[in-house]
Amino acid sequence: MQEGQILLSDGAMGTELQKRGLPSGHCPEEYNISHPQIIQSVYKDYYDAGSDIVETNSFGGNRMRLAAHGMQDKVKEFCRRSAELAKEVCPQERFVAGSIGPTGGMMAPLGNLTAEKAYEIFAEQAEALAEGGADIIFVETMMAVEEAEAALRAAKEASGLPVSVSMTFDKTEAGVRTSWGVDAAMAVERLSAAGADVIGANCGNGVEIVIEVIRQMRSLTPLPLLAQPNAGIPEIIDNQIVYKETPQSMSKKLREILDIGVNILGGCCGTTPKHIRMFRKLIDEIQ
Repeated sequence: MQEGQILLSDGAMGTELQKRGLPSGHCPEEYNISHPQIIQSVYKDYYDAGSDIVETNSFGGNRMRLAAHGMQDKVKEFCRRSAELAKEVCPQERFVAGSIGPTGGMMAPLGNLTAEKAYEIFAEQAEALAEGGADIIFVETMMAVEEAEAALRAAKEASGLPVSVSMTFDKTEAGVRTSWGVDAAMAVERLSAAGADVIGANCGNGVEIVIEVIRQMRSLTPLPLLAQPNAGIPEIIDNQIVYKETPQSMSKKLREILDIGVNILGGCCGTTPKHIRMFRKLIDEIQ
């Protein structure tokens, strides 16, 4: 990344797949094999909207999450194919980010997931994403810093690629924290020490919290920062999950994020290619 350059990431994957027919409860990563054309249509829509970076459909593609579908032996197949499909439609001078989400387990001592076991799980996923052609790994939506560290180390060592790590923060009585009590300062300190190439915040309850986290992080580190807020807080309307933040309503808030000094901007749950097209316009106005 060139100094001062702002890259545009993509928007949501899950909500886009649901719009295109993914049944409730079905394994999204399985679609990389059974419905590759649908996966590529999402990738292509984001590239067409102006994304410099599009994430693979592999967020839950680790053996612990896939075990819920009886597919724990499909990690390599699903993750490798997710990256191959993205690479096939990736325009020149744009990038594919291999998406790695949490294991879904609870880290010791509160749970039985050790750092060593988490490392093995994440390394398997990262290696497959690299084999499929990913250019960078996005470790995202992390809440426990120990799990984030394990994913970071595993991704760097198994893939040899740059790694971004973002955590998910909420407003608490003690301030902005992850559900495991990690604040922005701890995230910056621990993830920087573990070798993160990019640090940031994604998902969470609204753009405002991401703004606050990015502002705190920018005051603490010169590392590139990533911000991927949701399109607001989801609501249930007519038995459907609805995100009410439109591209227009997010515009002013995103300008604030860009003014703080973020280096990679994208969207998380509920954001669409229409949102990303607006993000592109904002970035182009600055650059």
